[in-house]
Amino acid sequence: MRERAILAAAVLAAFGASLAGPFHLDDFAILSDPALTSPAGWWQVWRPLQTRPLTYFTFWLNYRLGGSGPAGYHLMNLALHLGAVLLAFGVLKRLMDRRAAIIAAAIFAIHPIQAEAVNYVFARATLLMTLLCLASLDAWVRGRRWLAVAWFAAALAAKEECVAFPILLLLLNLAPVRSLPVAVMLSLSLAAGLRVLWGTSVIAGTGAGAGASIAPLDYCAAQGLVILRYFRLLIAPYGFTVDPTVGTFAPAWLAVLTIAFVALKRQRWLLAGLVLLLPSSSVFPASDLAADRRMYLPLVAFASAAGLSLRPLRTRWLAAAAVLLVGLSVHRTWVWSSGERLWSEAVERAPRKVRPRIQLARAVGGERAAQLLAEARALAPEDPNIPAELGRLYLESGRPDMALAEFGKALALAPNHPQALNNRGTALAALGQREAAVADFHRALDRAPCLSEARFNLRRLGADRPAPATCR
Repeated sequence: MRERAILAAAVLAAFGASLAGPFHLDDFAILSDPALTSPAGWWQVWRPLQTRPLTYFTFWLNYRLGGSGPAGYHLMNLALHLGAVLLAFGVLKRLMDRRAAIIAAAIFAIHPIQAEAVNYVFARATLLMTLLCLASLDAWVRGRRWLAVAWFAAALAAKEECVAFPILLLLLNLAPVRSLPVAVMLSLSLAAGLRVLWGTSVIAGTGAGAGASIAPLDYCAAQGLVILRYFRLLIAPYGFTVDPTVGTFAPAWLAVLTIAFVALKRQRWLLAGLVLLLPSSSVFPASDLAADRRMYLPLVAFASAAGLSLRPLRTRWLAAAAVLLVGLSVHRTWVWSSGERLWSEAVERAPRKVRPRIQLARAVGGERAAQLLAEARALAPEDPNIPAELGRLYLESGRPDMALAEFGKALALAPNHPQALNNRGTALAALGQREAAVADFHRALDRAPCLSEARFNLRRLGADRPAPATCR
């Protein structure tokens, strides 16, 4: 009980300030989902193309209990992290000695690489998936194999990124190769993977699979460096950023494979962490090449490897390291508590990237936003996102004529892009050109039938267009 109390206190010290944090990035997309605001939305999240229904159910529950304020959403994220930490300690002490287990659980609890998963509401899928995988592991080591299968199925309903979890059971010699429950788990993983491939091919704007902005082989070539970056952040937790610059250097995979080979011989927990990381860091592409939240589930295994290695150290040195990690996590949470701080840091650490400047412009507004977008245009004059953001800025400041000109430039750079068509329609509507606006909204929906903004804009103009059944 004493160890659990210490772990809980450490989590609250490291990440408790997240309760005062704002929404970021895709958090706003959650609030725009019609199922979220519908009293009957609890069953709408189970529609055919909803790949993470259990996670979206928790968002619906958040909205029903506390509306659209961020505090309740952050509270649930923090509670899920705390639950995962306590469950990790409970299961790890059955798999290793108690001292190693408390060290591993503490690293998992307070390492600053966890800050993104805890502070970013949209990362809840990762938190919930990990909590349920730990419940599955706990049931497995207790000998309740089919309950473990059920918990794993629930984890897949939270997020499909845990598809490699059954392999962990095999790597750690917790299950025989011919185990029927493991075979069922692997079948569930295969089904979940195929469902994601199908979903990303038919839903516009997913940013993954067929909807990613990078080819699978190019993504894979970058992931060797990405994995080495994750390792560097684990060992020397400094230099975090929400949008890092990632190069492409395929030979970096040689270093990763060398680590995997050594781990196979000497430290299976380390190898298990690499296996858990592969679904998000191999050939299945995502628009974000690197994201610290992808380390959340693998950190259970990496922290376990560290716990076994660090147990000979004296307690006072371990306590000093824990205090340092808490301090770094407090700082990361402070950065995440402000959109301006978060994206100012990203601009500073990736000065040649465009997206951090666009996001910072959204956070600060006004003349500084216009200056940031001018800098972004100088970096990437052919990027359609820059005139699109300038158009949005002009529209918000009551200058729809200037917004229309910028949206036109965005369309010239990305002809027939659904969001660009929707943006131009919004400017036309603000200028009183209803018929032209309606036509643009219809064109946007012809190309992206599930674009909720265009559907909302049509409804506002009295030209409602029903959503197809395939839209989530």
